Amino acid sequence: MKTLIWVEHDNASVKDATLAVVTAAAALGEVTALVAGAGCGGAATAAAAIAGIGKVLKADDAAYAHALPENVAPLIAGLMAGYDAFLAPATTNGKNIAPRVAALLDVMQISDILSVEGPKTFTRPIYAGNAIATVESSDAKLVITVRGTAFAKAAATGGSAGIEAVSGAGEAGLASFVSAELAKSERPELTSAKIIVSGGRALKDADTFKAVILPLADKLGAAVGASRAAVDAGYVPNDYQVGQTGKIVAPQVYIAVGISGAIQHLAGMKDSKTIIAINKDEDAPIFQVADFGLVADLFTAVPELTAKL
Repeated sequence: MKTLIWVEHDNASVKDATLAVVTAAAALGEVTALVAGAGCGGAATAAAAIAGIGKVLKADDAAYAHALPENVAPLIAGLMAGYDAFLAPATTNGKNIAPRVAALLDVMQISDILSVEGPKTFTRPIYAGNAIATVESSDAKLVITVRGTAFAKAAATGGSAGIEAVSGAGEAGLASFVSAELAKSERPELTSAKIIVSGGRALKDADTFKAVILPLADKLGAAVGASRAAVDAGYVPNDYQVGQTGKIVAPQVYIAVGISGAIQHLAGMKDSKTIIAINKDEDAPIFQVADFGLVADLFTAVPELTAKL
């Protein structure tokens, strides 16, 4: 089986989410990577060095500069004549592009796979991760998004794939990039961090969230996350959200502060290696998945913990 993968990149380097997709695609067959962007030669070179990739297709065009799915999806659909499966990471861009590719190919998308069980058989979570479904596709072409935390990351070095230039229709005229407001932080990126400190609605407001959570995260060199309730309340921006409708994470250590543990949140972090929960409600659902639980007032416990680190 020949597979084509979408490379998540910033035109200069490849994002970690791509490495898990390479592992999933390699279980299906030979892997070709597509790097689409503007001035994306650096990303194409980085993709060519990833172990397991046989060939890199580089589509360098201003139309692909911001990965607008209206422009990228037709490019991928056109390339799929030579491939049996298309795989993308289950990131914001991947989830934006893959459904459009599936629609153009007139096939069903298989979302958020956790494992490859056969040439057309996969497992994926349903009911917010409370059940795992095994699904088999009968479509001629496969369109798949991959949960990055479920697969080992391919080695970023050791490969020597050739790079081939390709082109598509370019600008579709259906959408235009206006602007992007990106949060900049010295802390690790949420989906690749080894330690995450997350806060919930119990932190009362944005100032309290910063005063309690950020010092602890800084001491641990951790990324900062939040529950959906905290994001909806305006404590932190949307890109901090961990959960079914936020980011799926699986760090070595996940510290949940003032988070009750709604199903929506658990779906995004329950694969963490070690879960530590701090909550004054001993019946909070978060304690059912926590490896270590502290029943205490977070406004006392967290500053004390931070001071002792």
